[in-house]
Amino acid sequence: MLNVIIRAMIYLGSALMVFNIYGFIRYARGIRTRMKWSEGKENAVLYIPIALLVMFLLGYLAVGIFGDPDLIISGILFGGSVYVFLILYFISKITSRIIKTEHHESELMAAEQSNQAKNAFLSTVSHEMRTPLNVIIGLNASAMNEPGVPEKAKADMEKIGLSAKHLLGLINNILDINRIRSGEILLKNNVFSLCESINQINAIMNTVCEEKGLTYRVSSGHTGDCRFYGDEQMLKQVLISLLDNAVKYTESPGTVELDVSFEDKPEGACELTFAVKDTGIGIDKDFIPNLFQVFSQEDSTSTTRFGGSGLGLALTHRLVRLMGGTISVESTKNVGSVFTVTVPMQRVSGDPELQEEAPENQAEEVSLNEKRILIVEDLDENAEIVADLLELEGAVTERAENGKIALDMFTQSPKGYYDAVLMDLRMPVMDGLASARGMRASNHPDAADVPIIALTANALESDVQHAFEAGMNAHLTKPADSQLLYSTIKKYIAQRKTGSEN
Repeated sequence: MLNVIIRAMIYLGSALMVFNIYGFIRYARGIRTRMKWSEGKENAVLYIPIALLVMFLLGYLAVGIFGDPDLIISGILFGGSVYVFLILYFISKITSRIIKTEHHESELMAAEQSNQAKNAFLSTVSHEMRTPLNVIIGLNASAMNEPGVPEKAKADMEKIGLSAKHLLGLINNILDINRIRSGEILLKNNVFSLCESINQINAIMNTVCEEKGLTYRVSSGHTGDCRFYGDEQMLKQVLISLLDNAVKYTESPGTVELDVSFEDKPEGACELTFAVKDTGIGIDKDFIPNLFQVFSQEDSTSTTRFGGSGLGLALTHRLVRLMGGTISVESTKNVGSVFTVTVPMQRVSGDPELQEEAPENQAEEVSLNEKRILIVEDLDENAEIVADLLELEGAVTERAENGKIALDMFTQSPKGYYDAVLMDLRMPVMDGLASARGMRASNHPDAADVPIIALTANALESDVQHAFEAGMNAHLTKPADSQLLYSTIKKYIAQRKTGSEN
C-alpha cells in the first residue's frame, strides 16, 4: 500500500510538472506578445525556467522508473511540483495585474491627450469662426447706422445680423456644453439683486415679444429688493434660454409668462423658483423624458418650422444642475408648456453687505471721452470695428499689429499715456499673453495698474484663466458687445483712478 502511495505521488508530481511546463510556455508566449519581444537575450530569459522544469521532469521519471524512492523522496518531488505550480500561479496573477494597470494608465493618458486635443480643436475652431463673425456683426451694425441707407437694405441687414447672432449662439452653446463636461465652468458666488436681474431680463423679453406680437407678463411672489449670493450670469442665462424657447414655439397672439417666487429656509438659505409658461405648441408626453438630451428634437416638422439645434435645453439642464437646482416640465400638446426651475441660494443679510457692489457702480461715473486706448489686433477689419465703437464714445485709439509692437509702444510711452489696452490673444510674432506679461514685468511707471483687457475669439475657460495668469484684468470674447465693452473699460479705468487717489 505504501509503495502504491509513493508511486502515485511520483507520477502525479510528474503529471503536474508537465502541466507546469505547459503553463510556463503559455506564459512566455504571452509575455513575448504583450511586451513585443521578438528575439535575443530577452527571450532566453523566458525559456530558461522551461528548460530547468524539463530537466526536473526527466529526473522525476528517472526516479520513478529506475529508482527506489521512499515516502520522503516522493513527498519532496510531489511538493516540488506543487511549489512550482503555485509560483507560476502567483507570477501569472501579478503579471496580469501589472499589465491591467499599465493598460489603465495608457487609457487615462490617451483620454487626457484626447481631451487636450479636443480642447485645442474647439479653441481653434471657436477662434476661426468668431473672427469672421466679429467682422460680419460689426460691419453690419456700422452699415445700418450709416445715413441714407434704404429701408429694404436695412431690413436685409437686420436679417444678416440676426443670422450671425444665431450662429454665434450655437457656437457658445457647444462651447458651454463642453466646458461643463470637462469641469471648466465654475460657479461664481457674488452678491446680486434679484429684482435688478429680473428687470434686465424683462427689458430683453418685452422687446422680443412685441416684435412677434406676443403678450409678456411677469408675476412675482415677493416685494422689496432681495439680494442673494450666487451666479447671477448663469441664472440669467438659464431664464433667458427658457424664455427664448417659449417665444420660439408660441405663435401670435400668444402669451409668455415668467413667475418668480422663493421660500426662506433655515440659516439664511433660500429656494428660488422660476416658472416659464407659454401658450405654444406644447410637447408630447412621450418625448418629455428625452427633452434635455443633446441634439434632441421632437420632430423634423417643428425643426423646419421653428428652427433650433437641440442644444439650448440640454445646456440649460446642465447649468441648472451645476447650480444645484432642478428643472421640470409640464406640457399639453397644442395648449402650452410650463418649465419650472428651482435653485438654492443664500440670502444677503444686512445692508453693509450691499457695499460689495460699490466698485461696479463707479464705472458709470467715468467717461471714455479723450481716453487713449491701445488696440492690439492683427486683423485690420477687427481693429477698425473696435476703433469705430470706441470713437463713438469719444475715445482716442492707437493700434498695434501684434504683441511685440504693442509692448514696444507701451514701454516707450510716457507715464499715463495709455488709459487702457485691448489685447487680442492669438497674433503673429508675439501673442497677447506674452505681450501682457512683458508689460506687467517692465519698468514702466504704469506697468502695475494700466488696465489690460483681453478682447479675443479664444472663448474657453482655460483661455480666460491664461489671460488672468498673464496679468490681464478682464476677458471679453468677440464679437464684442459694445455696451459690455464700454462698461468693462470704464470699470477698470475707474478702479485705476480710485487706486491712484488712495
